[in-house]
Amino acid sequence: MILIIGATGNVGSELITALLPAQAGQIRVLTRNPDAVFPEGTEKVVADLADSDLAAALDGVDAVFSLTEGLNIAAHDRRLVAGAVRAGVERIVKLSVLAVGHGATDPITTLHRAGEEEIRDSGLRWTFLRPTGFMSNALNWAPMITADGVVHAPFANGRAAVVDPADIAAVAAACLTQDGHDDRVYELAGPQPLSPADQVAILSKVLDRDLRYAEADPDDTLAQWISYGMPEQLAHAVIEQFRSTLEPFNSELTADITAVTNRPARSFTDWAHAHRTELLTPAGW
Repeated sequence: MILIIGATGNVGSELITALLPAQAGQIRVLTRNPDAVFPEGTEKVVADLADSDLAAALDGVDAVFSLTEGLNIAAHDRRLVAGAVRAGVERIVKLSVLAVGHGATDPITTLHRAGEEEIRDSGLRWTFLRPTGFMSNALNWAPMITADGVVHAPFANGRAAVVDPADIAAVAAACLTQDGHDDRVYELAGPQPLSPADQVAILSKVLDRDLRYAEADPDDTLAQWISYGMPEQLAHAVIEQFRSTLEPFNSELTADITAVTNRPARSFTDWAHAHRTELLTPAGW
């Protein structure tokens, strides 16, 4: 049995797709949302890593895909590891961040580093997936694309080899179901370093829209997120993670996706074509 934590997110939902139909009946998903709907062949367990008893979720599980986020990453990883050890789980595949291996000390990276250490010290078999920024972050631009076509985002000089969540999921599926990935770290990057302006230029061509990029002040972006309801401490942590695109390591290409999946990482252009409808339809419309 495979337990997927974070199954409703961009990577988790793609992971379910990657595992089905081969693993039908052997996939359990953990969610806080009792109304969440998942494909046939999966078993849903409603629980919260913060305060739920995880025994039922972990019962009979051989492998766990762990996606923890926010400011409780390390605490949630700690509870998950303790429960996994008690339940006799064999391996954990953790979705971490690229910056862990490059000396970054921003809050989210620091929390992921602590979570990795918990897993390393547990005695469980492990694999850490450390991706760059997600291509799917561009979906947050949909309201601006459909409004006046001007995409405002901070850090114009930042460049990252952004990665398709489906490629992350393909690597995770292999690590959960195949041998040869224990005690390995995979750095997952897309095929091309892109700035925000580069991404907007590609979207302009794919969507056949006259789009323009305008650099946003990080403080203004931070204030906007907080006004939308994001907790202030989390907003500060996220903006610092975005600031890491200014660091050279985010532009470095890696071969790990190809090494694990035997195919090249998907380009931002291909991702945009696949998500054209979502990019032109802001969430909630």
